[in-house]
Amino acid sequence: MFGWRARLGLVVPSSNTTVETEFGRGVPDGVSVHTARMPLESVTVDELDTMADDAVDCAERLSHADVDVVAYACTTGSLLHGPGFDTELEASLSETADVPAVATALSVKRALSALDADRIAVVTPYTDELNDREESYLRDEGFDVVKLRGRGIKANTAIGSLSPEDAYRQVRGAVPDPDAVDAVFVSCTNYRTFPAIESLESDLGMPVVTSNQATLWDALRRVGIRSTVPGAIGAD
Repeated sequence: MFGWRARLGLVVPSSNTTVETEFGRGVPDGVSVHTARMPLESVTVDELDTMADDAVDCAERLSHADVDVVAYACTTGSLLHGPGFDTELEASLSETADVPAVATALSVKRALSALDADRIAVVTPYTDELNDREESYLRDEGFDVVKLRGRGIKANTAIGSLSPEDAYRQVRGAVPDPDAVDAVFVSCTNYRTFPAIESLESDLGMPVVTSNQATLWDALRRVGIRSTVPGAIGAD
């Protein structure tokens, strides 16, 4: 029976075309992925704020599939209102589905902390408004954001059309001096990154954390399963 080790419930924006594919690559044998979607077309503050209202309903529907853990897979959607909102979101989803829950923003924080990364470079596909919120969130959580570079994209389908090669080049352009940072964080669950992570780590000589990688790693830890995500955190 598929999912005999665990069933992972996934809450994603409706326009996300990346999370399910990357989670499907990263889950170990015996783990199945089951998805519920929240309406979102453009990655803007207003749409993200509206989308968050549907998260609890998604968790309730996922509970019908007897999932063992729920992952809220949206980076800016889970940090939009700063520290504290992410914790409340996890608690609400967990209470609704009656299983552990993780939210991407906190999963990223946990991954960076597990790697002892304090000074970070951040690359995103986002607009300046969302980048400012993300930088504030990370600084409030104790990280030194040495560099942040975005792409200014609003349409989520356009973000999903970016390739791992795009991610690789953006990271290399944002980190000219690897000695200046402890790790790189590639933000956005709709940004395809899994094929680029290990090449980036090899070429830069430092850990690379991405939104999907950290969320999946964190969700599997909650049900006692070691993840097979690429990169340094996958070996943790």
